[in-house]
Formats: sequence, structure tokens, C-alpha cells
Amino acid sequence: MSDLSKISKTVVFHEAGKPEVLKIEQLEVPAPGPQEVRIQVKSIGVNRADAMYRQGMYIENPVFPAKLGYEAAGIIEAVGSEVTNLSVGDVVNVIPGFSLHNYSSYGEYIIMLSYAVHKYPANLSYHEAASLWTSYSTMYGMIVHSGKLKPGEFVVVNAASSSAGLAAIQITNYVGGISIALTTSPKKKEALLKAGASHVIVTSEEDIATEVLKITNNIGAHIILDPVVGAKFSNLLSSVAENGKVFVYGALSHEPAVFPAFDVMMKTPTIRGYSAIEVLGNMEVLMQAIAFIDKGVAEGKLKPIIDKVFNLDEIVVAHNYLESNQQFGKIVVNI
Repeated sequence: MSDLSKISKTVVFHEAGKPEVLKIEQLEVPAPGPQEVRIQVKSIGVNRADAMYRQGMYIENPVFPAKLGYEAAGIIEAVGSEVTNLSVGDVVNVIPGFSLHNYSSYGEYIIMLSYAVHKYPANLSYHEAASLWTSYSTMYGMIVHSGKLKPGEFVVVNAASSSAGLAAIQITNYVGGISIALTTSPKKKEALLKAGASHVIVTSEEDIATEVLKITNNIGAHIILDPVVGAKFSNLLSSVAENGKVFVYGALSHEPAVFPAFDVMMKTPTIRGYSAIEVLGNMEVLMQAIAFIDKGVAEGKLKPIIDKVFNLDEIVVAHNYLESNQQFGKIVVNI
């Protein structure tokens, strides 16, 4: 080991599968390359994308031995020779605009490309800072950049108690929209109202389309954000406003979806798939997203809600908890 490298506890997996494939190994983390920095990690954000990559069900397949993680917050402790915008001692978080084949965040020390590292507003804790970019950049992309939400318009947020759903509620409120949160759990209704949702529909007890039309005075939802699809997709689509926008950004349900052809013909909505790469892979849009999110954070209007904190040694437990869908907000790992 060279004087410039560090030994780091790092999460590694050697085959795709359930959370139990995740192992903690002591790995050497080298000095950063010319355009890289090395970060001493304080907190790691756990994402649905991490679990999908671990299962071999993501946009890229793991190359073994594989590492994991898109989000972290910590302190820069070494910088590459060509890095000019960051210094040793800077408190930073990671923006997930990179391939997991090349970079990862689940470790005590990580190497990261300097363009994916950001000095965030000081009013966030490490846990909050590690929870920011995946959820908030995705929701910025759908609500603000593509959705072009106007004040007073209605946004239906499915699976609203996820970290992404809560980010959507906050961004909708920040823009002046009216958020309608969907949850299957009656227990989460009060928490969603407290988290800023203007209205909450408990989908296990209430009909989505009926309730949305009641709330919106028969206008319907201008934007629908759906990471679920499944059996209730047809009912959800029936609640869309004329010329509304429907974004599908996940497929949490494994049940087949029915397509409501008549409603779609009558209301002519735009229905499309969405990936965060539309923001993270476009430097101009990413800069707009960073400016919007930083401003909202600095004003105290955008703030990640932390559900549960695990230690690095509990990474298997953390992933099992993520997949139980019990959480209200973000799951983080403390270093």
C-alpha cells in the first residue's frame, strides 16, 4: 500500500441477488486521479436504484466484484492535480451522475469525479445532504423541467411516503402547486399531511379517480407521478386533467396494468417513462436543477425527511428494510 492510499471498509458483492449478497471488505482506496477527489464519508443515502443494481435489474448490469451506491456526504481529504473548484476540508455531497461500474458511495473512503461533487448549503446535516440529489433532481426533472408546473395546478404523487414522493410534495409546494399524495397505508395519512401534502388519498380505502376529481372540482390532475403502475394504473390515469402529463418512473407493482383507452382518447394526456438521466445526463439542465434545489434548501423549503439510520455493518438489514416498503422518507447509513 502506498503512503497516499487508505484502507476502507467497503461494500462489495460478487453475485446478483438478495441483500444477503452484500459483503463488507477492507479495500485499498488509492490517491485520487487528476480530476478526482477522495472523500471521507460521513453518511450514505440508500436508494431503490441501489437495490435494483444489486439484483441485476437495473439500466446497467453489475460487473463483479461490484460496488454500490450513488449518494454520500462527507469531507474531502485529497484532491487530484487538475481539480480547481474543490479543496481539502470542503464539506460536500455526491450528485449521482456517474456509472456504478466506475464510482460508488458505500464505503468509509470513496473516490469520486470532481464534477459529481457539490458543496451544499450549510443548513443540512450529513444525513440530509446524503439524501438530496437522487430524489430531488428526479422530481425537479418531472415537475419543473418537463412538467412545467404552474402555481395552482394539481400534482398527484403515488407512493408518496418514499423519499422521492416526499421530495415531490416539497417541490410542488415550493412552485405553488397543490399536492395530492397517494398511500396504501391509513397510518401514513397524518404523516403525509404533516410533511406538506395538501390532500391525502388512502388508496386501500378510497377510489383514486373519484377522490381526485372531488378535490380538483372535476378538473383532474395536471401532473401524475407514478413509480408503481400495476392494478390501479387505469384508475389513476382516469384522474388526469385534459392535456395532463403522466410520468412513469418506476414499476414497484409486479401486477399487470390495464390501459384506460377511452379516458386517454377523451383527455389526450401525455404518458411517458422518465429517468433521472434526463437531468443528471444533461449539464445545462443539471445546473438549473442544482440552482433550484440549493435555493430551496437554503430557504428551508426543501429538506429531506430521514426515516431510519443504520451503520455500515448493517447494510444487509438496511437493504431488507428498503425492500419492506415500510419507510417514511430516506434510509441512510451512518459512518
